[in-house]
Amino acid sequence: MLDAAFLNSPLFTFVILPLFIFIARVCDVTIGTVRIMLISRGGRWIVPLLGFIEMLVWLLAVRQIMQNLTNIYCYLAFAGGFAMGNFVGMYIEEKLAFGLQVIRVITRQDAAELINVLKEKRFGVTVVDAQGTTGKVNIIFMIINRRDWKKVIGLIQKFNPKAFYSIEDVKSVSEGVFPEESHSLRTLSRTRKGK
Repeated sequence: MLDAAFLNSPLFTFVILPLFIFIARVCDVTIGTVRIMLISRGGRWIVPLLGFIEMLVWLLAVRQIMQNLTNIYCYLAFAGGFAMGNFVGMYIEEKLAFGLQVIRVITRQDAAELINVLKEKRFGVTVVDAQGTTGKVNIIFMIINRRDWKKVIGLIQKFNPKAFYSIEDVKSVSEGVFPEESHSLRTLSRTRKGK
């Protein structure tokens, strides 16, 4: 057990305790960010466990705040941990890149070269001739794995730099054409049914 002299020391009060609170907040907010991402992508088995851990860590941090209401460093650590936890959670979520996205491209320029390159790279492409405000346009639809979005946007900007595009998350799909290196993720995504 820690002795009372150490627990009342300036080192513990102004360094160790705020550092503990900061780390606890980084952990619980990071877990919360990942948990929310998994909720939107159907991770129904891991989400309750993450929620339990998130709340347990949060309670530990709040308990320390309540026991040290006069220590401004604890408040700063709590708020700083929240901010850093958001940053770390978004970074992890971006690196995990679970799920699927739909990319819609609208272009007035001839999109044949872009379409051919996307097909060569095994991206599923659906093309629709349409009428826009300023005349005829091509609309290109693609369902891609999230980790491929930068590659696809790079191709769009290379072959049709003035094209309009939008990206949205997709909860589930039933069939599709995906690049071969994405096979394992494709299988997971295709078999999950939407509500």
